[in-house]
Amino acid sequence: MHVDLIDLRLFVNIVQAGNITAGARLSHLSLPAASARIRAIEASLGVELLQRSRRGISPTPAGQALAQHARLLLQQVERMNHDLSEYAQGFKGRVRLLCNTAALTEYLPELLADFVHQHPHISVDQHELTSLRITHALRQDAGDIGIISDAVDTQDLQTLAFRDDPLMLVIPLDHPLAQQHGLSFTATLSHAYVGLAAHSALAVYLEEQALHCGYRMQTRIRAEGFDGVLRMVARGAGLGIVPRATIERWQAPRTFKVVELNEPWADRKLLLCARSFAHLPAYAQALLKALSGL
Repeated sequence: MHVDLIDLRLFVNIVQAGNITAGARLSHLSLPAASARIRAIEASLGVELLQRSRRGISPTPAGQALAQHARLLLQQVERMNHDLSEYAQGFKGRVRLLCNTAALTEYLPELLADFVHQHPHISVDQHELTSLRITHALRQDAGDIGIISDAVDTQDLQTLAFRDDPLMLVIPLDHPLAQQHGLSFTATLSHAYVGLAAHSALAVYLEEQALHCGYRMQTRIRAEGFDGVLRMVARGAGLGIVPRATIERWQAPRTFKVVELNEPWADRKLLLCARSFAHLPAYAQALLKALSGL
């Protein structure tokens, strides 16, 4: 059987119009050309598709079946052309981006704003998770791209360097620990902390590190975001832990002491991560390129 899109559109137009002349005109074909195409379709299928009466032309049962399938196929082709026309103006899609707290807060806002401005047909869904949960989600195809700490296992995943992201301890200037040197994270755990929201990926991560040391963090109050932590620490509410990028971005007078944490888990590097960069959809590869600078 050989039937092309012109044949299908012609046949649908004839059925809708009720005669070959009008169907040919709607299909921008001459009457002889239209008649020849209908005869060729019938010969190819081995059945009559149209029956003539005083009222005009109507489809046979086989013709009704062909018309139904033809309409569906033509609608699908129309959708395809519409989608491809949008791709011609730029990739189209929705990227599932999984990221930890630092990436979400410190590094992504400007990058993502520029990206969606330059790619009007691409949307980005951001989800904040711990690095460990991100790797699990990627392995289960529950995300396209992740931004994780290098402290987690990335076996069977592909990674690219994203940012250096060491964590810093911040201490009120009048705090007893402000005069001490060489502080360890363990030594701070008998003191009160200003924490992030309990659902924050970094808050969960720090709680896990405290438990590994045999302690629970004493969180007296929680702040929304790293700037909130610094503002509360500056007012003496307790200790805090934030990324170095937050300290560097801080504009107000620094009324707190900053101490670099020496534990290996605090000297973090952030990585871009995916199951396979090469197998990402084109729209996700566009975001990967923007984030990695490649």
